[in-house]
Amino acid sequence: MASQALLDLTLPELEALLRDQGVPSFRALQVWHGIYRDLALSYDEITTLPRDLRQKLFGGLSYAPLAEVRAEESADRLARKGLYRLADGETVESVLLFYERRQSVCVSTQVGCALSCLFCATGKAGFVRDLAAGEIVGQVLAAARVLRSRGERLTHVVYMGMGEPFLNYEATLRSIRILNDKDGFDLRARAFTVSTVGIVPGIERFAREGIQANLAVSLHAGTDALRDRLVPANRRYPLADLLRACRAYTEKTHRRVTFEVALIDGVNDGAEDARAIARLLQRFLCHVNLIPMNPVPGTALRPSPRDRVNAFANELEKAHVPVTVRLGRGIEIQAGCGQLRGSASARGGRGRSRAPASPSAR
Repeated sequence: MASQALLDLTLPELEALLRDQGVPSFRALQVWHGIYRDLALSYDEITTLPRDLRQKLFGGLSYAPLAEVRAEESADRLARKGLYRLADGETVESVLLFYERRQSVCVSTQVGCALSCLFCATGKAGFVRDLAAGEIVGQVLAAARVLRSRGERLTHVVYMGMGEPFLNYEATLRSIRILNDKDGFDLRARAFTVSTVGIVPGIERFAREGIQANLAVSLHAGTDALRDRLVPANRRYPLADLLRACRAYTEKTHRRVTFEVALIDGVNDGAEDARAIARLLQRFLCHVNLIPMNPVPGTALRPSPRDRVNAFANELEKAHVPVTVRLGRGIEIQAGCGQLRGSASARGGRGRSRAPASPSAR
């Protein structure tokens, strides 16, 4: 059996691979159930498989859970960040967020990032490589095991960690399809959210996929002049092109777009900044998440104070743009994407609601 990584495969691919080795297809389903339902840590834990098949799988189909090299949990136990070592020695982060009625994991799609957003720790480290689909899936399975140890179950996956998902499009979509498989992990399609800084070809392609996963766009500014500064990708995909692609997405899918705005004190949090975003998004099938930025060590940027966040939200409400203020979570454990990896390397409706923030505000 040629060496491959199990978590990179879909169930039909696994069935075909085993069939070529003379193994009945029902054995593939036993492997699938063992990994994705029982969260087995090795083939030896899948006791429905005969010993000789387990040995055969060991020799040709690699399966090793991601090695967690560091974990930090917030004092209120509402956020847990893990740093994972990949097979080549690189590291990536994912963050578990605990809510009253749902448990979410924020996963990475790349080692590092090439987009250099002004307020993002990942971009400051530069781009190393894309993740394989199995390396993304592995982060989700690791989160599911942590939750199982607490008697809980993972309910949502957000692609808002290190990297730009639409610059690693194939692996991102493959990971969703693997985790959505009803015979395996069986996470419903609407439980996935893919966040992009505004890669227009990726948005256009995503609209054609025919899946019910959610789209989030890191907006951050309502003018090209300011967004060019905050999100350099805007120079290639300016707001007119981005909004055109998002409108086409909503028309094709009939699904709303979530626009994320990381508010930075004195940079993009003024009343006119809010009105500029409101002008862009009026009569748009969308929702805005306001997120005070996560502090990034080594920069002078700071999150907007609460009164300015609330004033910003009020401006959007007056324009009838649906808005939610996301409360900071996990700041003391460096829950913004790229921060734990960087510190480890250094050491060696219309009404607004208020809800805890996701870990990344790209």
